[in-house]
Amino acid sequence: QINSINVEKIFEETNKHIESVDPAYRSKFNENVTIFEGEASFVSNHVITVNAEQLTAPKIVIATGTRPKKPEHEKAWTSDNIFPLEGKIPKSITIVGSGFIACELVNFFDAVGIESKLLVRSQRILGNEDKDIAAIFKEEFSKTVDIEFDTSIQKVEHKENMFHITLVNKDGSTKEHQSEALLYATGREPNTDTLKLENTDIKVNKRGFITRDEHFETSVKGIYVVGDASGEHMLQHAAAAEVNHLAKVLLKGSQEIHKFKYMPHAVFTHPEVASVGLTEQKAQELGIEYVASSRAWLASAKAQSLRIKYPRTKFLIDPNTYEILGCHLIGPESSTMMHQVLSIMHLDNDIRHLKEMIYIHPALSEAFLPAAVKAVADVRASQK
Repeated sequence: QINSINVEKIFEETNKHIESVDPAYRSKFNENVTIFEGEASFVSNHVITVNAEQLTAPKIVIATGTRPKKPEHEKAWTSDNIFPLEGKIPKSITIVGSGFIACELVNFFDAVGIESKLLVRSQRILGNEDKDIAAIFKEEFSKTVDIEFDTSIQKVEHKENMFHITLVNKDGSTKEHQSEALLYATGREPNTDTLKLENTDIKVNKRGFITRDEHFETSVKGIYVVGDASGEHMLQHAAAAEVNHLAKVLLKGSQEIHKFKYMPHAVFTHPEVASVGLTEQKAQELGIEYVASSRAWLASAKAQSLRIKYPRTKFLIDPNTYEILGCHLIGPESSTMMHQVLSIMHLDNDIRHLKEMIYIHPALSEAFLPAAVKAVADVRASQK
């Protein structure tokens, strides 16, 4: 039993860690690295100005990332205001959004005892996840988190250090709601608007993200873009992998094409979700032949000991080759467990390898064995 949580200490330690990250990276730079601090913009294709100083180079890398979309009220927060926390810790918070950032934040605030409400404008939550996993998540998440579905904000006023919010339901009904903090987690947009790309031949898509080829090169030779600014994966681990590959291209002359065949991601909530590859709805959209197979984790003794019934593994398998097209997990440590499937997918993608492995008892990953056995059986049944 937890008698109390020191929320102030949590934020204090978090802020302290965030403040230490930048100096840690700077300490790795040597005398060959010159840092110019300021807002950079293009004068022409290979000429940049920073603080009125012009810089030119045959190779330029754009890694400007993204930012949260601007909130609809000037005093409302985005995720940028949380880490590090700006201002005092609220006693109550309302969060707008239905994606992983909104879910992770409302889960955190709720867990530390801050009165929390999540506003979702439809019935869908984590809409990019596989539909079956998202349905389980919605059911379980709603048991502990206060969620208003089919609800949006009609009006917001901020007075006496409190947000006075008029909520409107899809059926037209309204109700009043109050909270000390209001946070919007409704998507992210590229940090390209200040780069003055109009002075260059660099092309962007309709959303403002910079387009690139398979070598991360933009429409201008010698100018590259990595990370969120390209709008492709919007994940830290994807950006890190891109930077490492581009270093080989620029420093070692590598001509290897870097394509992410499998890009995993996770949602760090309770329950935890992890995913890689195609969702069932995406496979249907693309017209890809597949066999879907799903199995609960109850064959794992550790899963049984946790006294939770919702954890599940879902596979999408190519019925002709046994290739894993997608894997979707919901349950404790899903993000860690997913790497076992990823190893198979990268080395020799065949679901039968998971069926033949020996699993440590009573580890959570033991749940993969019956899931793989069922998936192989489902594929064989589809071949008859």
